[in-house]
Amino acid sequence: MSALRDDVIAIVKQHGLEYREEPFLLASGELSHDYMDGKKALAEGANLRRACEAILELAQDAGVQFDAVGGLTLGADAYATGIALLAQKRWFVVRKQPKDHGKGKRIEGAELAPGTRVLLVDDVVSTGGSILEALEVVQETGADIVLAVTLVDRGDEAEGRFRALGVPYRPLITYRDLGIKPVGKITAAATG
Repeated sequence: MSALRDDVIAIVKQHGLEYREEPFLLASGELSHDYMDGKKALAEGANLRRACEAILELAQDAGVQFDAVGGLTLGADAYATGIALLAQKRWFVVRKQPKDHGKGKRIEGAELAPGTRVLLVDDVVSTGGSILEALEVVQETGADIVLAVTLVDRGDEAEGRFRALGVPYRPLITYRDLGIKPVGKITAAATG
């Protein structure tokens, strides 16, 4: 584990993690007591920079070269921009719905095409639904996703889903690093 990654774990724990007595519903449909707000955690520029540097370090350690970085809006927006600035690469975001005027595009920013090497990013993943939606849209362009990275993975499901698709996947931080229960592991007794 690098010192840079350790810094980001500390930042996320301090600024983005909150325990709630009453479980709440995640976008994945799972219940959790642990609220993880990746956007709040990295709202300060210096904290966002550290996270983007750590993601770049992770990509470098994996031997990955990329031309463009991005993912589904809103979770990927800050990382796409920050990483693009630090690495001098192109950024993009994937709209949740096609634009209703103009060209009706789902991808804004960098033009992706066959041969474009993409670093796919997201903030917090529970089961991987959002980042996998972005993956599908990016693959439709013919671009090659060389690595998918999330700031925080709250469970174990996303890794298997990416492996089944043959796409390398690496979370920067896992639920283990944060000392929280994985998604899908809350007992019936805990939910009342």
